[in-house]
Amino acid sequence: MAANLTPQYLKAEEEYRRAQSPDEELRWLQVMLQEIPKHKASEKMQMMLKTKIADAKKEVEASRGAGKKSGGKSVKIPRQGAGTAVIIGGPNSGKSQLLTYFTKAKPEVAPYPFTTQTASPGMMAWEDVFVQLIDTPPITPDFFESYLYGYIRGAELVLLMVDLGDDDGIQQCQDVLDRLQGTKTRLAAESSLDEEDVGLSYTKTFLVFNKCDLPDFNDRLELFREFCSTPFREFQISAVDGSGTEELRNAIYEAMNVVRVYTKQPTKKEADRDKPFTLKEGSNVFDLCDQIHKDYAAKFKSARVWGEAVHDGTVVKGDYVVRDGDVVEINVAP
Repeated sequence: MAANLTPQYLKAEEEYRRAQSPDEELRWLQVMLQEIPKHKASEKMQMMLKTKIADAKKEVEASRGAGKKSGGKSVKIPRQGAGTAVIIGGPNSGKSQLLTYFTKAKPEVAPYPFTTQTASPGMMAWEDVFVQLIDTPPITPDFFESYLYGYIRGAELVLLMVDLGDDDGIQQCQDVLDRLQGTKTRLAAESSLDEEDVGLSYTKTFLVFNKCDLPDFNDRLELFREFCSTPFREFQISAVDGSGTEELRNAIYEAMNVVRVYTKQPTKKEADRDKPFTLKEGSNVFDLCDQIHKDYAAKFKSARVWGEAVHDGTVVKGDYVVRDGDVVEINVAP
């Protein structure tokens, strides 16, 4: 990557990595080109971005034309909560069962493959915030819904379910890995864009070994580790009786990489503790303003903060980096 990349560029790069449509990709590529420092060290990156923008424009035109012809409905699921985790895996690996266990969503759950035909979202509670989980149709060598690429790119986390209650579960997991490995959307230990090709995206992934309540689980786990090598963090659970799920729940929330910020009105003594704002770690008061109301940042005057890193009621500027649990009182011009 080019040296001295600005926070604005890095933010645009993250939004591009999570883009779920050609229009979104084009928008953020253009912002990246606008924000990238213009010097000799970034010339290669600038040329690559221009090429990607040209390709993205063609893809936007093609997708609009295809949409007019087909009249098909969008499969885009709006982002909600503190972040998104997409659940993928082979047939009957327990994806829908996990969504049902963690959320109030009610996808069809049955002991036969291909029960899930469409993506299904649900909201997982973690203390006083929620994380969006998305159940997806199974992935096999012969079946892969094309919209899943956008879901995987757009998520903070992928949960790759492995059915260790069946002898075919290991091969089904390998089929998923092989199917994605040959694309521009891949699974990894951490999320990133490729340094030589910004179109190649990696999404942070947890490996979730399901059905630990069954007697042959440990034997199949040993076989998996003998034949499959992955860099992913591993969890052993039962989506039926809940074994291991609380550790997974906590890890899912931590992977969202957010802080909770509570707001307080200048005329009130107490903060609003019912529904905190969630912001990416490293965000500042200006970022909080943008979430509250589009005009707040432009009218910002000052803020007061209560939190572990400051004295109660400390007056701060807009660039103050908020921390988890901070209470912020924002003062804006009338």
